[in-house]
Amino acid sequence: MLLRGLKVWVGGPIRELTAVVTVSDDGGSSGRLRREFGILPPGDIRSCIVALADDEDLLARLFQYRFDEGEGLSGHSFGNLFLTALAGITGDFYEAILTAEAVLSVRGRILPATLSDLRLHAKGLSGRTYEGESAVGGSGEPLQEILLEPEAPPGFGPAIEAIRQADLVVLGPGSLYTSVIANLLIPDIDAAIRESRGKVVLPLNLMTQSGETEGMSALDHLDAIERYLGSGAIDTVVVNTARLPKESLPAYREEGSEPVMVDDEAFRQRGIEVVGDDLLAEGKLIRHDRFKLARAILSVLKPEDAAEVDAGVKLAE
Repeated sequence: MLLRGLKVWVGGPIRELTAVVTVSDDGGSSGRLRREFGILPPGDIRSCIVALADDEDLLARLFQYRFDEGEGLSGHSFGNLFLTALAGITGDFYEAILTAEAVLSVRGRILPATLSDLRLHAKGLSGRTYEGESAVGGSGEPLQEILLEPEAPPGFGPAIEAIRQADLVVLGPGSLYTSVIANLLIPDIDAAIRESRGKVVLPLNLMTQSGETEGMSALDHLDAIERYLGSGAIDTVVVNTARLPKESLPAYREEGSEPVMVDDEAFRQRGIEVVGDDLLAEGKLIRHDRFKLARAILSVLKPEDAAEVDAGVKLAE
């Protein structure tokens, strides 16, 4: 969602846009291809390629097309199979990504955080252990510790350099443990963020995630990230100030999801800048609006470009 909003300003306020993607997914189509072909899980990378595609119409929809029948095909997306085939032809998964970027005229770069074969593990407060991203994301209890296997995989060189040279490093929004913190467990990525010359921004999730962040406040999200990234690493948090639709909340509560409670003053007392704005998309689903979120992120990067960003939002809408 964020990439779809930010790509509008590539070539304007944004000189270069790079997505660094976690590669620990072990479920669904990605998990099956990973186990059968020994490649990195392609699903999240495919979604980022589509999000940054210059034309999100036919080719992008083709990449997202998921087969719902057929022996061996059911559950797979065309884009995942395409990346798997390219990896087989080129013998290099990153070359497969580059080819897919060219096919879809991507406005940016997509980089895996590491080329290593990773497994995500966690220990809950109950002492129970969870093995694999799917199990970690569905733990249903507060997590005491998150680990990678292997313990300290090397980061992907271009991803490390992109983070170090970035004017702005954005962590999320997304699944706290299985998407954001999973990347922080890679020592090279963790170090690159801390050494980055730019601001580090945390756009806060609108709702808690059932099975992963139930009962966690915005400050709890920050504490979890700082447990791995270190205290003082986050410069700015971006928060939604619009009222969430009351009629939508009961359905979310039934699934164990609640609004993420934000205490602006608690962040300021920790020396963190708070950028608040209406970030809510229209409709019954509680989601970020891609243009509103991108505008808020860009206001941190270049406040002087606010007028250009607002004009771009109106044009894109």
